[in-house]
Amino acid sequence: RSSYSCCYFVLPCCFFDFHGKYSRRQSKKTQYREYLDFVAQVGFVCGFHVEEDCLRIPSTKRVSFIGKSRTYPPTEHALIDKQITQFINSRRTCVVATCDRRVGFKHKDHCDGLCEEVGSEAPEDETETAGTIWMPGFRPREKVEQIRNCASLPRDFVDEVVLNVANLLLNAAPQKLCSVMQGGNTNTWNQGESLSLREVAEHLNKETLKKLKSEYGGLQTLLKNNHQVFEVLNGRVHIRDWRKEKPPIKTKPEVKRRLSAEAFKTRLCWFFIHHPDGCSLPSEACPYAHGTEELR
Repeated sequence: RSSYSCCYFVLPCCFFDFHGKYSRRQSKKTQYREYLDFVAQVGFVCGFHVEEDCLRIPSTKRVSFIGKSRTYPPTEHALIDKQITQFINSRRTCVVATCDRRVGFKHKDHCDGLCEEVGSEAPEDETETAGTIWMPGFRPREKVEQIRNCASLPRDFVDEVVLNVANLLLNAAPQKLCSVMQGGNTNTWNQGESLSLREVAEHLNKETLKKLKSEYGGLQTLLKNNHQVFEVLNGRVHIRDWRKEKPPIKTKPEVKRRLSAEAFKTRLCWFFIHHPDGCSLPSEACPYAHGTEELR
């Protein structure tokens, strides 16, 4: 419903209609092919010559559609806009099943039956104000998409939650002492207990939980983001013991491998600063800096 001179490109991916998930109507087609036909149908109803192309990208969903020209003259723009309104209403009320046709059919053949069938279903006030109404309850995506994966939370707030949860695990009784032989000596380090996400949440104040609930994944996402400190497995939170971490498989070229071996440390070690036993690893083995003098 943009200007007559508008062109478009679309790469269909997730199966969504105008207002919610796309409902399948064809059992003889794959879900992907049926959805592609629906997206092409939208282009035809809107008065475009729809072209299909396959992109050279490493994805299973790489069929795209391009609308570069219209099927009608500019003088018929108001008529087509009325037709678009009827089509939107037909999707909302689910009156018409998606037509079982491939790209390449004529626009007129496709639309005549559709418009006749849904014409009586479209409310008059919506048809008359086609230029201003999209669909009842429709909300377009914001121009600036809000990041809600806990990454935009204030650093002080995140640090406070991490410290509170870590102390909760360390002080849970009985304490879990992990002993590892290093250089002939037994190194005992308190790994604390594991608690379920629910148990951890019960120990956090209401204000903290309220802030986390506004983020996708909430508490679990925040803890997973702080993987230096925590490990979340099967809904349970553990303090990470870096002595048990397997070294990464070395697949890098020799030059890059030598550079990474020099351990450019850009972040301070949380355990070195906050853990009562310090870091479980010696400075040369830890991927994080034991003090500001090691930061690069």
